[in-house]
Amino acid sequence: MAGGGVLAVDGPVSGFHSRITTSVVITCIVAASSGLIFGYDIGISGGVTTMLPFLRKFFPSVLRNKEGEGKATKPNIYCVYDSQALTAFTSSLYIAGLAASLVASRLTATLGRRNTILLGGCTFLVGAAINGGAANIAMLILGRILLGFGVGFTNQEFIVAPPKWRGAFNTGFQFFIGIGVVASNCINYGTAHRSWGWRLSLGLAMVPAAIMTVGALMISDTPNSLVERGKLTQAKLSLLKARGGKESEVEAELAELVKRNEMAKAVAGQEESPFLSILERQYRPQLVMAIGIPFFQQVTGINIIAFYAPILFQSVGLGNDSALIAAIILGLVNLVILVLICTYAAGFGWSWGPLSWLIPSEIFPMKIRATGQSISVAVNFGTTFVLSQTFLTMLCHFKYGTFLFYAGWIAAMTVFVVLFLPETKGIPLDSMATVWERHWYWGRFVKGQGQLRSPSQQGNSH
Repeated sequence: MAGGGVLAVDGPVSGFHSRITTSVVITCIVAASSGLIFGYDIGISGGVTTMLPFLRKFFPSVLRNKEGEGKATKPNIYCVYDSQALTAFTSSLYIAGLAASLVASRLTATLGRRNTILLGGCTFLVGAAINGGAANIAMLILGRILLGFGVGFTNQEFIVAPPKWRGAFNTGFQFFIGIGVVASNCINYGTAHRSWGWRLSLGLAMVPAAIMTVGALMISDTPNSLVERGKLTQAKLSLLKARGGKESEVEAELAELVKRNEMAKAVAGQEESPFLSILERQYRPQLVMAIGIPFFQQVTGINIIAFYAPILFQSVGLGNDSALIAAIILGLVNLVILVLICTYAAGFGWSWGPLSWLIPSEIFPMKIRATGQSISVAVNFGTTFVLSQTFLTMLCHFKYGTFLFYAGWIAAMTVFVVLFLPETKGIPLDSMATVWERHWYWGRFVKGQGQLRSPSQQGNSH
């Protein structure tokens, strides 16, 4: 399923040897494992909102609708869960994630990416604990907000793989999201008939958060991040681990990293804020993609399916247990391979699922990369918030027509990709400008940028 973040790519400097080492593999797995906490949260909320003890305690009006209390006729199944308070339980995470994503770039610049992962993991742990022990709606929402901050922080991460393997390692994030979704749906099925089952389902979110937090303690920060913060000794050790070579073999690459970092700081000191720089004409293609890709990813409706799968399956006539089993099947579709809805989920898992993380993470030059990623994550979270908050009302009023709304967006995004998104596979990060220069449309905005930049500006593209 989709998530709400972008993995920051921190690959090798062009012209220097790189290989897949144990350190690179472990670092990539730990970074991508943040998908576990997001996937678990995506899957857990929909199942919990169908549990009778949960509804009885927090949303009795929804339960009365479900049971048709006081009505002579059977309730409209499409409108049973139409409650703004109930949808706020799901959507509050994403408004918090949006806020976190806007400050995450500054945090990573100050604390480093590894420490930002630790901060996000700890915040998520606290949020899960509050949700598991919630006594009222206020505690539920507070816990979800903390989960949102955790997800927003942990989605600003790093992949250190060589260009050839960059896409494969980035898609690991999507794979972990799928594992989290399946695990949460299985847990929901097992806890659904216990009066305290919803507490266990919500509280077990601490497990993937703990896995990622402990994993973060086992890795070092990326060489670029350490150089940016002036920690050259640690940067050298990190580079040695990542390259798997001798000390003499990384000296030149470290020196180049230091040189480029100094040039980047010199240029940054002469220029305006990166939030203003990204509005410049030469960065128009990257800005459009930073907004368009996460927006289109969410208006496919994939997260809505994940959030409200049990509710949707109940709406087509399945009982509660059958709906939860169907949700498990839906989650499994994203990991390997119900008919139309599962085909739709599988298609997403093969395309927009992983690539919407990868592409925004690799298209920006260094000086605006963190800013561009923050914008991308913010758009993702903001769109998810709006859709999750309004979906149950749309389902009540438009029924199956709700999915025609998403189908229209899918058609639009297909045209957008065909016309405006160039291929970035296998392109070194510092050569990405040439992709835009050759494009039939974007070339008019960036034509000649790669040839005309000064040496200091060229250093900023790494």
